[in-house]
Amino acid sequence: MLDTIKISLGKGMFMITDTTLFQREKMNASRGYFTLVQNPTTNELKAGIYKPRLTLTKRFNYSGKFEPTLSIELSLPKLLFGNNFDELTNENFAEVITLLQSKLKEMGVMVFTSILENAPISAIHYSKNIPLTDGTTPHYLISKIKEANIELSLDVNQTDYRNDGHSYKWHSNSYEVAFYDKLKDYEMAKKSEKRAIEKDNSIQLNLFKKLENRQRFEVLRIEVRLNRRQKIKQILKKIDTQVEPTLKELFNQEIAQKVLIHYLDELESNRLPLLDYKPSNPKALLSELIINNPKLGILKTIQLFGLKTVFNEVPPRELRAMLGSYSQRSWYRLIAEAKKVMLPATKSPLSLVREHLTRFEPLKLVDFQHLMINNDKYQQYD
Repeated sequence: MLDTIKISLGKGMFMITDTTLFQREKMNASRGYFTLVQNPTTNELKAGIYKPRLTLTKRFNYSGKFEPTLSIELSLPKLLFGNNFDELTNENFAEVITLLQSKLKEMGVMVFTSILENAPISAIHYSKNIPLTDGTTPHYLISKIKEANIELSLDVNQTDYRNDGHSYKWHSNSYEVAFYDKLKDYEMAKKSEKRAIEKDNSIQLNLFKKLENRQRFEVLRIEVRLNRRQKIKQILKKIDTQVEPTLKELFNQEIAQKVLIHYLDELESNRLPLLDYKPSNPKALLSELIINNPKLGILKTIQLFGLKTVFNEVPPRELRAMLGSYSQRSWYRLIAEAKKVMLPATKSPLSLVREHLTRFEPLKLVDFQHLMINNDKYQQYD
């Protein structure tokens, strides 16, 4: 569902009732602007007090008068539940608005309900927590996600595989798609907030008390972070959704589901059939290539046979790096041929992810209490 949002309010959409609660971040008199900020402190977060991050900017407009703008950034699940493991539903909208309005009032900002509901969204993060209870690990799924040739996408300028394989993301200037081990990220945050992927993790570190002693229970998190209003509009068009990017319109489970599936489709479209096909032996692979691709030709058949053999030992991105001194055009041609190859149907290793995105049932930590081990009882049977 929806996680983090960034709202941008212009002149006349809000009123500051207490400027002393803000701290000056920067000022540039020559360019005619200054910026004030108000963020939750670490102590507040540890005490279970969650607040939005506020940025108040005043600039000179065309007529020479100061014109204020207010940026409000927050995780809505953390606001409502104190964590973003539990997921929102459409029914939570009114409660979120009431609570957000109340928090803003505490922070010296007044915003009418109708303005807050219809506030323009400048950035939004849609996410889904995927529970793994059958022994599958986030590390395994992330390793399969990493195999996709995402860097071939024209608007992607960087991929990042870090934390010993517990997170993977690709991003550009306007958006980012991240997959990571949710519980591992908690552990990172416990050591240092800077090492975690998420912000403001201090508020939910008490979840460790429940999650440290767990049976087969892991969580893969997928997040799509649309960081510009133009990108939000572009994606809405791609998923055939005609709405204005306001808080009320985008606080929507169906839109969240469509956005996440859109990027899963893009991910899987970049996975090569060769990666998932598991022949019993090299001879069986060669036979399947010949039988299923009669027009492929001898040279291309042998090339793809060799490519599959190499993939058994070297992941695609690593192979591409090793072949960096050769023509990129040759690599693209080879990958294009590999995408077209026909092989017996195999189950995608990411089918579990798609199954959860298709059902799109909101996750609640309480639903998995039966997988949490009671320490005292556990020690009795140790």
